[in-house]
Amino acid sequence: MILIVLVVALTGIHCSKHVTSCIKGKIDDIKAQPKWNPPAEIKEYEYNGQKVYLFSSNCCDQYNVVYDKNCNMICAPSGGFAGGGDGKCKDFFEVAKFIRVVWKDQR
Repeated sequence: MILIVLVVALTGIHCSKHVTSCIKGKIDDIKAQPKWNPPAEIKEYEYNGQKVYLFSSNCCDQYNVVYDKNCNMICAPSGGFAGGGDGKCKDFFEVAKFIRVVWKDQR
């Protein structure tokens, strides 16, 4: 059991160590909250020539938001009442290149 906890903890540290302090801060903010359902997840993509981070929402009918490395909101490609996001980056899932899962809440 201790080994599993240690592996999960180290994996979380490893996955998030190559992101800006701003993105790490957002992860810390999520960790300070009760576990989301579904669990929080952050994925890194390349979109329009820059690294961006797609944050899952913490519940239904909320946007899944894309931030740049400085935590400026770019758009919400999915989520919301109709599921189609905010309409500001309708091409996100067609043109964005998935890089990796940065962090997933394993609590």
